[in-house]
Amino acid sequence: MGFVPFTFIDFIDIILVALSMYWIYRMTKGTNAPYILSGIIAIYLLWVVVRTLNMELLSTILGQMISVGAIALIIVFQPELRRFLQVIGMRQKQFNFITRIFSSADDSVQTNVVPIVTACREMSETKTGALIVISQESDLRLIAEGGIALDARISTSLLKNIFFKNAPLHDGAVLIEGDRIVAAKCILPVTQSEVPKSYGTRHRAAIGISEISDAIIIVVSEETGEISIAQGGELRKNLDPVRLQQTLQRYLTLNSRKRSKKEVAE
Repeated sequence: MGFVPFTFIDFIDIILVALSMYWIYRMTKGTNAPYILSGIIAIYLLWVVVRTLNMELLSTILGQMISVGAIALIIVFQPELRRFLQVIGMRQKQFNFITRIFSSADDSVQTNVVPIVTACREMSETKTGALIVISQESDLRLIAEGGIALDARISTSLLKNIFFKNAPLHDGAVLIEGDRIVAAKCILPVTQSEVPKSYGTRHRAAIGISEISDAIIIVVSEETGEISIAQGGELRKNLDPVRLQQTLQRYLTLNSRKRSKKEVAE
């Protein structure tokens, strides 16, 4: 009785498939995607068995379902696939030259953090909820296009007016690029990672956009007035105005140095 040939390459193949499945599970955890994916895998395994047994009619039917299912898979998993590709793009820093080819060549303007910190301090005192995204190198045009265009210079009064509870633009996030408030009422992707249940929608959205971009996100809690800052998928909570300004300046300085090194290398 013979055995099925099994080589080292087959072992590597199985390990890579297992890692890929685990990664997909982590990316889609918390959504309905794992259940749909399980059904698709079950149909595919059934098709493999049927084809092995040379059941031509059933094999043809299942084969056609799988062919159509490839298109259905893209449609059903569109949000997850987009997030998956965004995460890959963010982690593969060596491919940033592609982004620079299609981005504008204008010199970036340093963000003035003083009016932002002042606005956050005053909104914290009045427990006014706020969500502020400070753009860096990542292209956030899709986020801006989903909100209301403003294109106004950063000021404490404007930020407070935007997030005033009865203001029409207070829901969603404000997007800042350089020294300009580009848009308000922007919708951000909510993180699918495991976070404490105490985190509200603003905190989850802040972590979510920080996972797929290099943006710096400030959150002012409407319940407690606590100020938090998210960057690189991590959330720093309970910051006073002094620490907030120091953290913002440190992040901006680090990003500025990275850009300078890239320009010198090029």
